[in-house]
Amino acid sequence: LLNLMQKYTKGRDLTRPAVTRFVTQYSTLKSVLEQRVGLRIFFTSNEWEDSQFSRKIEGKEVQDIILTKKDFWDGIKYCLKSTIPLVKVLRLVDGDAKPAMGYIYEAMDQAKEKIASNFQNVESRYEDVWEIIDKRWNAQLYRPLHAAGMFLNPKYRYDDKFKIDLEVKK
Repeated sequence: LLNLMQKYTKGRDLTRPAVTRFVTQYSTLKSVLEQRVGLRIFFTSNEWEDSQFSRKIEGKEVQDIILTKKDFWDGIKYCLKSTIPLVKVLRLVDGDAKPAMGYIYEAMDQAKEKIASNFQNVESRYEDVWEIIDKRWNAQLYRPLHAAGMFLNPKYRYDDKFKIDLEVKK
């Protein structure tokens, strides 16, 4: 079945391991969305109909999801619009490339702005996501040291677009 499916997904795997351990599920969702057309073609093909899986309850359920459940595809899109900007923050924090202290505050701010932009800045579409982010950020991640690190980071401090946020100033 996997060999058959790869024929319709141009040889690409739907699951993809990620460098950051937190990101694997989102990489897989992104891959599924990218392969949407191939998956739909696969589940309408003669090869699928001839396979034993097409006659199983689970196979029929998956086929139904892929072919008829618009909310499934909309859910994937919403999830990716909400999380891909956060994935970049996780890579920064979880990576060894550079110390995150002077970058995490600005990275979170940029992630939230990108999420808003992904939803055309319509607050009702992203406010629940921001609320979850703020709850985690305020309870577990945010420390005044992060704001100080951003404020003192020459990359941001001497940028022409640098503005002193009231929260950072405090």
